[in-house]
Amino acid sequence: MHRFRNWHLFAICVLIWGTTWHAVTYQVAPIAPEVAVALRFGMAGALVLLGCRLAGSRLRFGWHDHRLLALQGAFLYGLAYLGVYYAERHIASGLVAVGYSASPLVSGVGARLLFGIEVGRRFMVGGLLGLAGVALIFWPEFSKAVHGEDVVLGAAFTVASVLLSMVGTLTASRNRPRGLPFWPALGYGMLYGTAACMVIGLVRGESFTLPAATSWWSSLVYLTLAGSVLAFACFLTLQDRIGPGPTNSIGVMTPLLALLVSIALEGFRPDPFTAAGATLAVIGNVLMLGRTFARGAGRSVRMAPAE
Repeated sequence: MHRFRNWHLFAICVLIWGTTWHAVTYQVAPIAPEVAVALRFGMAGALVLLGCRLAGSRLRFGWHDHRLLALQGAFLYGLAYLGVYYAERHIASGLVAVGYSASPLVSGVGARLLFGIEVGRRFMVGGLLGLAGVALIFWPEFSKAVHGEDVVLGAAFTVASVLLSMVGTLTASRNRPRGLPFWPALGYGMLYGTAACMVIGLVRGESFTLPAATSWWSSLVYLTLAGSVLAFACFLTLQDRIGPGPTNSIGVMTPLLALLVSIALEGFRPDPFTAAGATLAVIGNVLMLGRTFARGAGRSVRMAPAE
């Protein structure tokens, strides 16, 4: 993997993460979310660091660097994903995807409050349109879910996951300017996320016995290689290019693909809300990202572990 344009990175993330919502449904039932998330990111982190070792990248860092990597990893690859896995135990994966469509607004506002990064009116309007569009798409599911006893818990875990992910994302956006090399930071971050989940699982007394189901293992492989290593590499590279707010607009587009997966595999039946919501989401993304990608279209991104 060598050079990519901004829209390549964006498309890869949308294609992968748009399908991982469904893949997670095979992970949440057999074992505790702490174990599933720890195994996923433990395997992914080990693979990334092995690749770094083979490429001759620097893997020794000081205590201060490891504190930053631990902060990024614990939130972005650990706690945030625990929220997702627990949320999907209580509500449909599509509803969780809807919650994540708020990521652009949350990260953009967080970057403005913490780092003084400017958030324009165009971006805010686009984010609100995208959020409204995705909510319209899943409105029938909301209507059905409102009478369920698990809705409050599912919504709470989703909101918590979005906020925890924002902390990890903003931390990652500041680690690169501090000189932390891309791939080793990704690998170590995933291992720190694994450690956070393991500690929580041990404290809660969860069983670490793994299931034998083929669907569980095949979804784990996909979530590890594509959903974790490849997608996060593209996501964090794109974030280095255009900032955390615009990059998180990926969270608006992925529910659109998740919708298609639901139609194909989960029996979801679209209605007029679907067309209206998809239109609003596309318009919102054009508003948020049109100028950003146009400015960066002529540049490329090096993703090889050159450090």
